[in-house]
Amino acid sequence: MAESKRYISQEGLSKHNKPGDLWISIQGKIYDVSDWAKDHPGGELPLFNFSGRDVTDAFVAYHPGTAWQYLDKFFTGYYLQDYSVSEASKDYRKLVSEFSKMGLFEKKGHTALYTLCVIAMLFAVSLYGILCSDSTLVHLVCGGLMGCLWIQSGWLGHDSGHYQIMSSPRFNRFAQILTGNCLAGISIAWWKKNHNAHHICCNSLDFDPDLQHIPFFVVSSKLFNSITSYFYERKLKFDSVARFLVSYQHWTFYPVMCLARINLFAQSIILLSSKRRVPNRGPEMLGVLLYWICVYVGPPSGSDWCEKQTMGTLDISCPTWMDWFHGGLQFQIEHHLFPRLPRRNLRKVSPFVKELCKKHNLPYNCVSFWMANVLTIRTLRTAALQARNFANPVPKNLVWEAVNTHG
Repeated sequence: MAESKRYISQEGLSKHNKPGDLWISIQGKIYDVSDWAKDHPGGELPLFNFSGRDVTDAFVAYHPGTAWQYLDKFFTGYYLQDYSVSEASKDYRKLVSEFSKMGLFEKKGHTALYTLCVIAMLFAVSLYGILCSDSTLVHLVCGGLMGCLWIQSGWLGHDSGHYQIMSSPRFNRFAQILTGNCLAGISIAWWKKNHNAHHICCNSLDFDPDLQHIPFFVVSSKLFNSITSYFYERKLKFDSVARFLVSYQHWTFYPVMCLARINLFAQSIILLSSKRRVPNRGPEMLGVLLYWICVYVGPPSGSDWCEKQTMGTLDISCPTWMDWFHGGLQFQIEHHLFPRLPRRNLRKVSPFVKELCKKHNLPYNCVSFWMANVLTIRTLRTAALQARNFANPVPKNLVWEAVNTHG
């Protein structure tokens, strides 16, 4: 006689969401990933954030078809009671399946090769101009070329963090450390930890580190309440110093962004010198060290995955010949829905994504590069004016808290 299935309610599943007790649901089957968290290639944070609920769409978005074969060893024997799939999720999974059959996740083209050649050319020209010319103008031009080099190396590092851009995982890892640690001075381990959290909890005030920039920037008045950051694992204090800085953030945004790389350098060094588990710590530290030697020598709203991702993203309209400038990230909506999709295919799938959003009444926002900047400043200004309302007092804290805020 066949053994009857064992079921667990959504409420019961939600209780398994603590370190050492991490259960997830994928297509209605319950898996215990508590011991796997420390070995998860994407880090522990995604499993901590997603534990206690169904994660089918996120799993489909982030994992190739070969990953399914490893799930059985984590199966608890339980099934999710009253498991159901929204119509939007059904259509989303169909798109993932169709794109896989079309080979879009595998057809990466020669983007990485072309970009590496451009980076090498920019570096050679910049180095030649600095060493062989005493002209201030030439040095300024070389500085601009190095800026372009850093932008392109950043796009390549971003691509290699989402999918394999090289012929093997070993070469892909080399590309990550080369473009991130060596050329930009930014730890790829730190970036992946930060960026995974951003993708998983897009625009969530308490989970998304890309929104946690107190005391310099605030995008929502909800941050005035000194919320707890689940990424930094501490409270983000909104005190009088933060209020003052935020009150003028729509004026200070671009000047601060000119110096924002300093924070990325600091966060990388803090992680690599910490006691936290960092894969390939040795090569990571060596890459960052090489960069500095070279420098001195010369949980979110939304009912399902699709809604969460489309509500928290914005596309930038641009002609095809400008795709290289944006590194594929002008298709934010497409990239967030299909993070493993090579950038060269994002424009191809855009019509399918528009149709999906239209069919299920999901937001699909696309504006010009100029308007994106206008919207950014407008959002910052709104929060700044709210911060100037001294009728809403902030708790008295030490200035140290504001000065040493991470992010």
